[in-house]
Amino acid sequence: MIEINGSQKSGSGTILRLSVALAAITGKPLHIFNIRKRRSEPGLRPQHLEAVLTAARLCNATIKGAFLGSEELWFEPRKIVGGQIKAEIGTAGSIPMLILTVLPMCIFAQQPVSITISKGGTDVLNSPTINYIRFVLLSTLKQMGVKATLKVNKYGYYPKGMGEVTLDVQPCTKVLPFKRTEFGKITEVKGISVCTFLADRNVAMRQAKEVERLLTPHGYHPKIEVVNDFSNPLQKGSSLVLWFTTDTNAILGSDSIGEIHKPSEKVAYEAIKNLLIEIQAKATVDVHLADMLIPFIALAEDESEYLTRMLTEHIESNMWLATTFLGTNFKTEKNNGLYKISKTQ
Repeated sequence: MIEINGSQKSGSGTILRLSVALAAITGKPLHIFNIRKRRSEPGLRPQHLEAVLTAARLCNATIKGAFLGSEELWFEPRKIVGGQIKAEIGTAGSIPMLILTVLPMCIFAQQPVSITISKGGTDVLNSPTINYIRFVLLSTLKQMGVKATLKVNKYGYYPKGMGEVTLDVQPCTKVLPFKRTEFGKITEVKGISVCTFLADRNVAMRQAKEVERLLTPHGYHPKIEVVNDFSNPLQKGSSLVLWFTTDTNAILGSDSIGEIHKPSEKVAYEAIKNLLIEIQAKATVDVHLADMLIPFIALAEDESEYLTRMLTEHIESNMWLATTFLGTNFKTEKNNGLYKISKTQ
């Protein structure tokens, strides 16, 4: 049995989510304690609990300690079967974070997987937005042979949530290595600006127009898709995701969400500010994608390497867990202000 102290490294829900995923993939029983110990509300919150339960459904796991507030969990997986799965968070808890739990599992399932995740948040604080997952993470994973698509049925925001998405994943016989050590030249800048039941205030259009106004002086001409959404009458909200691609097939993104009393122009400014930081650094993955890719390069055959501008706690946590479960060897080195993360044989 693998023993994981959840208070180590970032002490966050990331440790729980990836531990469960890697336990299922390796077939190793897991005991994790001090779950989210370093957070203001330790233990399992609704989104963490539903992530564990969804993972358990995927692999018919036996679980103990799976209840709200629990700081200790036993997870004994069986084969990852797949099929049609339903998950329901019940709060504005992050749907993207639940996806990050189950996606590595799905590619090793015995049959195609379709997971509908409902009553959650698609675009909430302290989480990647759902369109970041769609257009940055999944597009990058496609280069690694991972076939996954994501459909947004309902957008959901804080505090009510009520969002719904469907994730479809084809089993993958081989995860390809990921090598991006040259930034190259930017070939296009794209984005998607979404507002839900805020079309009367032109929120999505204002976000998009501000992006164009701020990026044009830098020599970029973004192509922004404007979405006036009416999928969720219970919760108004907005989000913006920007990403750019280079001629070396690097994809780097940035996102921002709307909040009460937060102008559309500020939403655009936040996303652009972070995007320009990535461009200036000339990393080959953005700082958030850098930690999300760790489990996938750990599961890939052969060596992988990429450049990021920061070595975050989430990156270090994910490398620690991949080494613990898979025996993966990682190397990090800093050069010219960038960190090269390498997965070696």
